[in-house]
This record gives sequence, C-alpha cells and structure tokens, in this order.
Amino acid sequence: MTKFEKSGGNVFRDLGFANADEMLAKAELARQIGKLIKRQGLSQEQAAVLLKVDQPKVSALVNGRLTAFSIERLLRFLKALGQDISIVVKPKPRSRSALIKVAAE
Repeated sequence: MTKFEKSGGNVFRDLGFANADEMLAKAELARQIGKLIKRQGLSQEQAAVLLKVDQPKVSALVNGRLTAFSIERLLRFLKALGQDISIVVKPKPRSRSALIKVAAE
C-alpha cells in the first residue's frame, strides 16, 4: 500500500528546505516565464536573445534548474517578456509565519 502525506502548500517546506518560500517563489516565476515563452511561440534561442542570456540558461530555466537565477533576475525576464509586475506588501496573520507568494492573472 502506498502512503501519502498531505502537502502544507509548499513542497519545499514539506521537504525541509530552510529557504522554502524563496524556492517556491522562484519556481512560480520560472513557471510563468516558461508559459510566456511557449505562448509567444519563442524558441529557446529566440528567448535567449530576448532575455539576454545564452540558450543553455533558458533550457535550465524552463526545466526547473533555478540555482543560477535570483528572484530579481527572474523579474527582469518577465519585464523583457512584456509583463507588468506588482509586488504587494501586507501584514501577515498571527496564525502563520511570513511568506512570499507569486500570483499570476
């Protein structure tokens, strides 16, 4: 019989990573970038030119290898892909620790 555990909403936290919120935010930003590259019909080479990186970096990005990418760099990529970015800062509820959340329209 296979045993399952319910996620707390952040797989990186579930796995015990200390920087789980940042890792989830980077993963969500990268997912949006990948969707935009696909939606705009860009090849990895074309995306590389637009994002001002080499093609292997685009490959790493769309395949979830994100250690070479900061949140700031991912935000610059979104801008290069023609996206508006909004950052909302608000008080956290007392019932949980502070978090970083990425939401897309």
